[in-house]
Amino acid sequence: MQYKCKVTVIDKKLFPDLQEKYLADPKSGECPFYQVGAEYIFERYGEEDTFWTMGKGTQCAEAWDCISRYIYTALQGGSVMRGWTNDEHIMIACCNDGTRPVIFKIERLDYKVLYTDADKAGHEKIVTAIKKLDGVLNVEYREEKNFTEIFMDKNNEVSDEKIIGAVKSAGDFAIDKID
Repeated sequence: MQYKCKVTVIDKKLFPDLQEKYLADPKSGECPFYQVGAEYIFERYGEEDTFWTMGKGTQCAEAWDCISRYIYTALQGGSVMRGWTNDEHIMIACCNDGTRPVIFKIERLDYKVLYTDADKAGHEKIVTAIKKLDGVLNVEYREEKNFTEIFMDKNNEVSDEKIIGAVKSAGDFAIDKID
């Protein structure tokens, strides 16, 4: 099993009365860095390590300081917030700007990586077959990496045997490995 982390900006708040009272620029307004609905996917698989590359300069330093620990935990397959949220794979957190906080949904994504000998057309057949499996949320063929990612319901892991069966139903393809 592999893990990614999806961070979604779900809200932004503004407290103009606090800005007026405490800030050097009392009309600073809302956070200009993030927009509601923006999504960021972090991954650490193979030579890919976007935790370090995306966290460096592409995120607001104040926000990164608040959310990076949850992202790192998710990328290691850990419980993002056991006992605090109703789903231990999800955390709701915010940056520490007290006059204009940004609220984030941080979510662990569980997936497996499938390597086969299929060409692009074969991968399309494999993707279609795997999407039919119970517990599969999404399937993406990463052409540049020549593998397929199978995203699963975090409470319903799809077995390697079911994935192998779906690949066999799609055609005569050899499976190199499933990570």
